[in-house]
Amino acid sequence: MRIKEQNINKILIWLLAVSVIVRGILAAWMELGNDEVYYWTYALYPDWSHFDHPPMVGWVIQLFSLNLLFDSELFLRLASVVFMNANTYIIYRIGKELKDALTGLYAALLFTASVYAFVITGIFIMPDTPLMLFWLLAVWMAIKYLKAKVPEPVEGPTDTNMVLRQAQQPRFLLLFGLFAGLAMLSKYSGVFLWVGMALYILIFNRKQLKNPYLYLSLLISAICCTPILYWNIQNGFISFQFHGERVGGNSINFGTFGTEIAGEFFYNNPVVFILAIIAIIAVLKKKTVMDKSVKRLILCIALPMIVVFWVFSLMRPTLPHWNSPAYVSLILLVAIHLRDKNTRPGLLPKSIIAALAVLMITLVVGVAEIKTGFIPLDKHTEPEQLGRDDFTLDMYGWRQLGEKFADFREEKIAEGVMKKEDGIVANQWFPLANLDYYVARPLNMRVMGLGWPEFLHKYLWINDKRGGFQLGEDYWFLSDSRYMKDPKETYQWYFKEIELAGVIPIERNGKTVKNYFVYTCKDLMAQPPTLQEFKAQSASGDK
Repeated sequence: MRIKEQNINKILIWLLAVSVIVRGILAAWMELGNDEVYYWTYALYPDWSHFDHPPMVGWVIQLFSLNLLFDSELFLRLASVVFMNANTYIIYRIGKELKDALTGLYAALLFTASVYAFVITGIFIMPDTPLMLFWLLAVWMAIKYLKAKVPEPVEGPTDTNMVLRQAQQPRFLLLFGLFAGLAMLSKYSGVFLWVGMALYILIFNRKQLKNPYLYLSLLISAICCTPILYWNIQNGFISFQFHGERVGGNSINFGTFGTEIAGEFFYNNPVVFILAIIAIIAVLKKKTVMDKSVKRLILCIALPMIVVFWVFSLMRPTLPHWNSPAYVSLILLVAIHLRDKNTRPGLLPKSIIAALAVLMITLVVGVAEIKTGFIPLDKHTEPEQLGRDDFTLDMYGWRQLGEKFADFREEKIAEGVMKKEDGIVANQWFPLANLDYYVARPLNMRVMGLGWPEFLHKYLWINDKRGGFQLGEDYWFLSDSRYMKDPKETYQWYFKEIELAGVIPIERNGKTVKNYFVYTCKDLMAQPPTLQEFKAQSASGDK
């Protein structure tokens, strides 16, 4: 592919247009994943913060869905569709500022090729959606701050440009503090922006420790995070306790470490992952020409985040996208490296074409597998274990379940087995949120979390919002064959009578791929722990 400098803007516009159309279609077509539908509850019951994450993802869902006036999958994910285009343009502008427009285009194409950027932050609605926007804005402001170097004053007339640069430097630093704070308000890992800035200053530019604007910038970030602190004070710092337990471990586990590395290799696009390693080596060996301060800053932001989550993965399972913002930052180094090595700038590097091809293949195969199951992933034939090994079923069959359960429920109500006001219970945040959105919401049913508080997450607070449990109530319990749970064991102390009412098969491509076992749980005879009791336990450390 030949690129003429005067056509770079046109190519960028085409990239953004194709990207938003493809992602918009997929956002509307694909069913919500387990995490996504859980974050819908953040918008349904907004708060200053939440059990698992800061509040930003719920706020952006509220904003783009007009406070859930439009609550289809497309509108719940609309922020991701929009923000991805904004992020692509931002990383283009950063690349252009670091070298030239072609470098910016390389960065935009590599960013688009990232599975993390295109899918996780660009289609799915996750805390990473707003995190990525504010992360890139913060990195951009930090780079602009470093590049707005103020020359030493000389005798003679005042240099207007020097005065402008002197005025801009504090502004860029303060904006960095604002965007870093908003990143932390999106996801706790946003703190690595300040970790990177602090390392850069302490190692390479300690004169900045005398800069009052640095501390004002830090104060702005702290102010942005006050909702998180306020909520945790009100709730016994339960969110911090939860995440603290997620990163601890008793022994070294190289299996989880290998899984983490393999996940990073895939999530960030295998081609981009390899290019990032090559670029780091080239930068460290000074084979890539770029501003020394910017190079150091990017490495200070990216490498600690990667290493920290590697260490965590040695102790317990981690998720590969947790440190993906670091790899996004490294894309800037990759773009500059490719620009330096490309002796024929009119031609797009083959590595970028390969990265985009990997993304396209991943999308086609992934979506086709979810919708058709053309690759047989599950070998189970027992009704109670059907679909257990097919992870793609997490995003398939929920709409079908909602429709089939509606008919099943009407039959049982007509038979006098259950009543219209009876709700649904489950003992974990997943599948509580899935059942809430796809099954209960269309039927105006109440969904309640009944189980150990640490497994209910936000549903302990939702229980309180929905009036709590009352003795004598009846509930439905639905368990699918992928994560089969028998309520006769789980709830034997809660209900006087638990019976299997029927089985709802979920079909894909004309074949039953999983079953939902529908139980009736009658006459609640014991009160589960309340929100206030859980708060008291959390505050005392007795869980």
